[in-house]
Amino acid sequence: MLHTSLDKHPYKQKQNISSLPLWGDNRSCRIGVLGGSFNPAHAGHLAIAQQALIRLQLDQVWLMVSPGNPLKKGQDMALFAQRLCTARRLSQNRRLIATDIEARLGTHYTIDTLQRLRTRFRKAHFIWLMGADGLVTLPRWKKWKSLVHHVAIAVFSRPDQNHFALRGKAAHYMACWRLPAYRAAGLAITPPPAWVFFPQMWENISATEVRRQSGFLGGF
Repeated sequence: MLHTSLDKHPYKQKQNISSLPLWGDNRSCRIGVLGGSFNPAHAGHLAIAQQALIRLQLDQVWLMVSPGNPLKKGQDMALFAQRLCTARRLSQNRRLIATDIEARLGTHYTIDTLQRLRTRFRKAHFIWLMGADGLVTLPRWKKWKSLVHHVAIAVFSRPDQNHFALRGKAAHYMACWRLPAYRAAGLAITPPPAWVFFPQMWENISATEVRRQSGFLGGF
């Protein structure tokens, strides 16, 4: 796992989950959004966030906990407050922020959430962060092609999913807009559609396995 001195950065405004204003602000910075159920948040999420801060030269990463994932209906899901709590445990400093802003916006789909965020944080440059498994399922998302044209995307390796991700429907559709990893630092200011894939290995851990080992759904 990557470990860095994340606090040594010029963006010094103190942040926590309640400090992302619903109606936005004028922060001019590069923000990676790692959205998901976080059922629970785990070391794999942290690895993506830490690598994104470095490789994409981001000012912040938001761990955006979804109140409900339309693709995971019927699956065991802990209460929103419990899932948010696990994400907060990963938010170590002012550059890594666990947030409930999607729940407060009242949106249910990524395309709708990002449209609201871009409208309310007009000076921010957003990148959507996902693991390779997210790229596999992307064609099942609401208006996924519009999403590709709406925000830059960074995809992080999962050894058991890379083959399917890079040969899947979404990667094929997005192929002509893929940037080489060595150009990732400029992704935030590259007009979409634009995306990058990081082939380096990271901790191959799943939320399902964490739940099984820890009894997460049984409560805290």
